[in-house]
Amino acid sequence: MPPKQSALITGITGQDGSYLAELLLEKGYDVHGMVRRASTENFARIEHLREEITLHQGDLLDQRSLLDALRAAKPSEIYNLAAMSFVAVSWIQPTLTAEFTGTGVTRLLEAMRECCPEARFYQASSSEMFGKVLEVPQTETTPFYPRSPYGVAKVYGHFITVNYRESYDLHATSGILFNHESPRRGLEFVTRKITWHAAAIKLGLQKELRLGNLDAERDWGYAKDYVEAMWLMLQRDEPADYVIATGKSHSVRECCEVAFDEAGLGDFERYVTIDPAFVRPAEVDHLIGSPAKAQAELGWKPRTSFEELIRLMTRADLELLSGGKRV
Repeated sequence: MPPKQSALITGITGQDGSYLAELLLEKGYDVHGMVRRASTENFARIEHLREEITLHQGDLLDQRSLLDALRAAKPSEIYNLAAMSFVAVSWIQPTLTAEFTGTGVTRLLEAMRECCPEARFYQASSSEMFGKVLEVPQTETTPFYPRSPYGVAKVYGHFITVNYRESYDLHATSGILFNHESPRRGLEFVTRKITWHAAAIKLGLQKELRLGNLDAERDWGYAKDYVEAMWLMLQRDEPADYVIATGKSHSVRECCEVAFDEAGLGDFERYVTIDPAFVRPAEVDHLIGSPAKAQAELGWKPRTSFEELIRLMTRADLELLSGGKRV
């Protein structure tokens, strides 16, 4: 029998990391995860996998720890999902965002180049790089115009990955993923904030939901579908960059309508208060991606519609808040 494939996932405790770990375990991989040392460790999303995966302490701010993690894991595939992932916080901590989400990619690529240059590398790029969009829909060739420190840092991470691919002949790929959600999404993200509050209001635990711009539109997909695209990218012999999206956009208002309907609450406007505190300094108006290249070259397309996604998230939050298990 050939040896098992080994993968190292940075950011394994996050939404995408947990779904990717599940997918790779199903495919027979030896799965390793890199986690940062923290005073309060949050392994809730991977608790059900703890016996099946190997965790290594490491930090994108610390080159030595990255080398140690790579030497221990001996990965054939590296998925860099670790980042300061919440856009709003990037205005509060712009320099730290640049270090993690931008320079951290360089540190990991340097460690890979020194330790395991034959491995295949996936960089989590973001639709936030398009920001103030210059064309609709956005494709792999659309110019970037980021509108947040997070978006700027992601552009650096994206281009340093391209640079290392072209300069050192590494198998390094970036997936430009548009917004992707799930019941494992953090409560600070607007879709999960909406589904959680719809469930909480239904159960009498909350009275209102405070939101910013109801007209902001995003191309929202299901994280479980999107991690499959990450894996497919690293199975190709030639590395390339891909937009992963649904090709359809929906507003925050539509998200509210679906979630409150699924919770059996009717008209959401009775429960929603517009709060200027949640309006971004520079809003991103119309992100919508074209997954045409991914469909043509990877055979990938989203399987879960926006409405199905918001309904399954709302049901999961109703179960969670009713004392059921985390999904």
